[in-house]
Amino acid sequence: MIRALAFFGAFNPPTTAHLALARYALEATGREQVVFVPSRTAYIRDEQGKDRAYTDAVRVAMLRAAAARRPWMTVTDWEIRLDRQPRTWETLRHLKDEEGVDASLLLGSDKLPELEHGWLYVREIAEEFGIVCLSRGGDDCGRMIREDGFLSRLSPYIRVLDTPEETRNVSSSRVRALLARGEDGEAQKLVPEEVFELLKAERGE
Repeated sequence: MIRALAFFGAFNPPTTAHLALARYALEATGREQVVFVPSRTAYIRDEQGKDRAYTDAVRVAMLRAAAARRPWMTVTDWEIRLDRQPRTWETLRHLKDEEGVDASLLLGSDKLPELEHGWLYVREIAEEFGIVCLSRGGDDCGRMIREDGFLSRLSPYIRVLDTPEETRNVSSSRVRALLARGEDGEAQKLVPEEVFELLKAERGE
């Protein structure tokens, strides 16, 4: 059984921050790999209301291009191949039961307030797999957890990691905005080289 972290998200597109945070968490927790789990485009567009959603195929291709040069990184398109957006706990169970990957959930501290009312099976996720939380934007995660009754009960299963400073101003939305304004040079700084090449190919260049 491979011990891993499962990194869920839109990856729309994948950025240098996504990769840096995943590698940082991998090293801090002593896991063997990070599994990137891209959401379905329909979910990104309809549920999250993103201004621009690259197709399932394009986002998977970008992640796999990045993974090809990083042995610690893998990609699963299991959620994308379904005809619905599964719950996180379902995907973690699939990884363990069908792919031999025992993965803790890796998430940002911005997700902590959503867990009680916006997610299902949170206790099952915490108790069965564990949660690794990356602090974001100066969040005091310890305080957030202590002062929230729901989160405090899950605290034995949550490990908090400080976010490296250099990742804090990098986001997929910023990349999309730069590309929309034609500022390719600035956008290129925020994504892996192989991802930028695919972004250019997506525009027909």
